[in-house]
Amino acid sequence: MNSAIAVLSAATTLPVPAPLRSPTPNTVVLTSPRTYLTGRQAQPSAYARPGAQPLPRTGLLAPLPPLSTRMHKLLVLGDQEAAYARGNLQRGGKNTAASDHAWATTRAVAADAVRAGWNRAAFVQVMLDGPYKAGQHARTLQHRRGYDKAAAWLQRAWDGAQQYVHSTDPLATRQDFHAALAAFRSRIECTPWKGIAGKTDLRNLIARMDICAQAGSWDHTVSERDLAEQMGCSRTTAHNSNQRLLDAKLLRQLDNGSPTEGAGWMLISRLPSTTSHHWSTPKGPEAGGAMSGPAVRQTDTDANLDSRTASRLMRLDAFAHHGLGGSGLAVLASLAEQDGQSIIELQASASISRPTAYRQLGKLKNLGLVRHEGELYHLSPAALEGTGAPTQHCTDPVASWTETAERLGTAGGAERRRQHHEAQRDHWRLEQVRLAERRRAAQQSPLPHPAVALPQYVRADGCAIDPATGEVIPGLYAASDGRWVWG
Repeated sequence: MNSAIAVLSAATTLPVPAPLRSPTPNTVVLTSPRTYLTGRQAQPSAYARPGAQPLPRTGLLAPLPPLSTRMHKLLVLGDQEAAYARGNLQRGGKNTAASDHAWATTRAVAADAVRAGWNRAAFVQVMLDGPYKAGQHARTLQHRRGYDKAAAWLQRAWDGAQQYVHSTDPLATRQDFHAALAAFRSRIECTPWKGIAGKTDLRNLIARMDICAQAGSWDHTVSERDLAEQMGCSRTTAHNSNQRLLDAKLLRQLDNGSPTEGAGWMLISRLPSTTSHHWSTPKGPEAGGAMSGPAVRQTDTDANLDSRTASRLMRLDAFAHHGLGGSGLAVLASLAEQDGQSIIELQASASISRPTAYRQLGKLKNLGLVRHEGELYHLSPAALEGTGAPTQHCTDPVASWTETAERLGTAGGAERRRQHHEAQRDHWRLEQVRLAERRRAAQQSPLPHPAVALPQYVRADGCAIDPATGEVIPGLYAASDGRWVWG
């Protein structure tokens, strides 16, 4: 796990991408993070949440090219979901976290403004002169240290965002996104994910890549329970993995979801960095020293596995923690990518230790899924379908993954997990109904003011009547302002 984070953490944190724009009118374009248009509205993915209604563009924003829906909301309302508040890139000072949060928010807005076609003067004017939440930190800086300091701070954010946008290939079509996703998948497959936590994080990323492929964007919506069922682990394990990926800047949580749908996430595709300072800090990037650079910060590894095979197998009972586990899954995925590997090659390609490699290969040989020929290990002809083959180490091979789980003692785990999650969802829905009833009971209309003349107490001629007996109350009338008055 540490080596995987070390390799991927040497990359740059990307600003939030804008919605995809097409350079030509006939090109397939992405009008929202999850919906494509090819002359008609396509059905969004099951993991895609319908886009929110855009906020009105008034004031300084009216003459400028529109930002994406999410970036416009970030500019006007601020980071309400605290999507940019995780982790500090600076050190020291009592306002470090607030300053870092403001810098990340400003950089995200600046990157989308560059894509939209703004110029630097318009960006500075909007942030300093407009009443928008994202510019609050810049306006505070202007009030305390003057216009020049605030403008220089915003110009550094703009220059960094402009440099980033111009150095990356824009995602203009659906094919561009899938090409970027394929490149990200290749980097994940060639990254060493060591230890139990590393294998769990690998499952997490593989599941999210499949969801992003369906959603058509790095933005996707999934709940922890649905994610855990796809990963083949418990909800707590999936939650802990999410926290590690958030800390490693490979994942960003966009919102907390709602009672009826999961949270919004963004998978961050990261690029290699050759600088010794994080380039999104206000200090900016600096040249690396003798121990920095791509040769040291992102070393080549022999890790190599087939993530699509792992995606198909990881939710099965046979690959539960007490079954073949994540290391067994990595061995099969590595052999699926390159069959016929030695024990030393498997250690590198599957990112496992030597004892773990021997233990997992022993299990797979006893099940008939792997055969040993000399120094090389090969998959059985139908091993990826769960069907073993008779060998000298196995006279009774398994016939399916279900039988494999029964032999390993992990059969039925996925179904029990699914039923448990469904019971929790049912309980949550009933709890929402109960809470809604309590809210309705608490939201009773207040009693009217005693001086207000209600219609049932007033006769047509303006005299007051007793509603119990219908008798006229002498001397009491309803005034023109609707209040009681004694005559």
